[in-house]
Amino acid sequence: MLLHDERVQLVEYCRRMQADALTVGTSGNLSIRSGHHIAITPSGAAYEDLTPESICVIDLDGNSVEDGLEPSSEVPMHTSVYKATDAKAVVHTHPLYASTLSAVVDELPAVHYMVALLGGPVRVAPYATFGSPELADNSIKAMEDRFGAILQNHGATTYGDSLAKAYTRSVYLEWVCQMYYQAKLLGQPNILPDEEIARVAEKLTTYGQTVPSSS
Repeated sequence: MLLHDERVQLVEYCRRMQADALTVGTSGNLSIRSGHHIAITPSGAAYEDLTPESICVIDLDGNSVEDGLEPSSEVPMHTSVYKATDAKAVVHTHPLYASTLSAVVDELPAVHYMVALLGGPVRVAPYATFGSPELADNSIKAMEDRFGAILQNHGATTYGDSLAKAYTRSVYLEWVCQMYYQAKLLGQPNILPDEEIARVAEKLTTYGQTVPSSS
């Protein structure tokens, strides 16, 4: 079976995505690139029923390289991200707050310094039908110099050099969207300046540590 380890990771993170309320029903999709192949979630499959064998494998042009289920309808967006960036994983979600804001704003501003994880304020890509080349193109433009984008009247997409990092960016993006939504209910939020976001981005490159395993 091609990309066995990548398939196992995708099944695990699909379950996490559901538990973290980053999607609803069978919406949303994830992928991991390995060389010239991409492991990607199937279209319309219930996350709780997924197994490594359920995961699809496609090439960088979106063609299936193994028999099996139909790959995600968002193949054009995933392949476009891989072609335009150094991404190793892509996470596309339909979370409540990012989706809500996508219908009313053009950009998620720097209301919290953790937008630095996304490269700065997160742009909203113009609406296009799901699964279309137009949506893929709009997403790539919105992601320029960023690690993610919000998709108008739709959801959000993030990427990273691992599935863990791409997923973490999705979690923080939704959290900042929720914070901004709630802050707007109380008044006009303070917005952090660009230079502070750049400073935080630099600090985050050396933030965190590995916990040693017990012997």
